[in-house]
Amino acid sequence: MASCIRVFSAWNRVVFIILSFFNQVSLVYCVYAGASFACLFQYVREIEYLKKPFTPREVHAQVTHSMPPQKLEIFKHLDHWAEQNILVHLKPVEKCWQPQDFLPDPAADGFDDEVKELRERAKEIPDDYFVVLVGDMITEEALPTYQTMLNTLDGVRDETGASLTSWAIWTRAWTAEENRHGDLLNKYLYLSGRVDMKQVERTIQYLIGAGMDPGTENNPYLGFIYTSFQERATFISHGNTARLAKEHGAFKLAQICGTIASDEKRHETAYTKIVEKLFEIDPDGTVLSLADMMKKKISMPAHLMYDGHDDDLFEHFSSVAQRLGVYTAKDYADILEFLVRRWKVEEITGLSGEGRKAQDYVCGLPARIRRLEERAQSRAKQATSIPFSWIFDREVNL
Repeated sequence: MASCIRVFSAWNRVVFIILSFFNQVSLVYCVYAGASFACLFQYVREIEYLKKPFTPREVHAQVTHSMPPQKLEIFKHLDHWAEQNILVHLKPVEKCWQPQDFLPDPAADGFDDEVKELRERAKEIPDDYFVVLVGDMITEEALPTYQTMLNTLDGVRDETGASLTSWAIWTRAWTAEENRHGDLLNKYLYLSGRVDMKQVERTIQYLIGAGMDPGTENNPYLGFIYTSFQERATFISHGNTARLAKEHGAFKLAQICGTIASDEKRHETAYTKIVEKLFEIDPDGTVLSLADMMKKKISMPAHLMYDGHDDDLFEHFSSVAQRLGVYTAKDYADILEFLVRRWKVEEITGLSGEGRKAQDYVCGLPARIRRLEERAQSRAKQATSIPFSWIFDREVNL
């Protein structure tokens, strides 16, 4: 050790290259002026601290490109079908609502009065509602991650960034429509004065930097099952925030959330049609994919949420959403049951042995989830409260 230190001390500047166990490479620049190895360890700790928020804290086994190559032809041949059946669920830009349709007009003389009215309404809304609304907004604002995820899917990705395939056109236009959701909720929250916008903005940056791990394996079968489930989940969540806003007398906010929910429903229709078509073409492969996704569990898009303080932020946000009835374990079971019914999974015949097992599994899963949830509720502990940085560290019951 002493000889090593003597070698290092001969240098004024030393660059340490550290290869991690997971083949990640970090360059740590250490200004070495007669210091010991403590200098290296200090810089390593600092780099690890900086990396922490951007390193996924929950990941599935990293499987990639799991779809057999021969099935790529299915999606190539479905391109014309997608043009006729999926792109029709997009709206022309000129017929789309825009965030400004629901917000005070900054160019109007009455802008200040409209903002004042919005803020007065917002004062009547409890903190726990704002926790859920912020969590939903942050989820919407991580849209770059979701477009990236869709473009990992083999056979349907946008290969050039401006590809003219129907799959690529859908992904870009879907992203453009979804972009309005985060914009609108963000501006409303900013004007409301009820939340710590800097902490909210930090959380968005952390989340986009962390990414997501839905376990879709570059496989469009898995990817479109995932998006079908998620679009319905967001439709339910935004619909429930609309209902609660109306109960609190915030009618404009109720209109905002309801309008976003309507978009999510339209997008759900498109994604479920894609999976319906896959069941028609390849029932065995599709039911196996559905069972695979459900065994892994559908992770929420913002499951890597972090605000710089709370390592369990997503779980805490989800607990508040569950308590308020915005998005619950029952909703999870209901969504699966809805999709099984929508895709007529119980009626499929001619499956392989493995396909029949997968069919039985997914058809019986909703009831199983409900039983587990009932047991969990009966064992639920007394509610605890924790501070949320989004609302200036005020405490909210979980």
